[in-house]
Amino acid sequence: MCLAIPMRVIHIDGFEAVCEARGIERHVSLFLLQWEPVAVGDYVMVHVGYAIQRMSEDQARSSWEMFDLLLDEPDRA
Repeated sequence: MCLAIPMRVIHIDGFEAVCEARGIERHVSLFLLQWEPVAVGDYVMVHVGYAIQRMSEDQARSSWEMFDLLLDEPDRA
C-alpha cells in the first residue's frame, strides 16, 4: 500500500521545496509537478519525498480528518 501525505509548501527553490504538515517540515522534490505551477502556500500530496499532486486546502483538511479517524480507531484483531 502506498501513502501520500498532504503538506503545505512554505519555501521553494527551483524544483526543491520545504513543506510542512502538523509542525513537521520536509524537503520535497517538485520535479514531478514541473509542468504545474506550485507556489508558496499551496498544498501538495507528498509520497516518498516527491510532490505528486497539487490539492486544495479543503482537500488537504479532509485527508487529515480521515487520517485522524483511522488513527483513533481501536485495533481490530
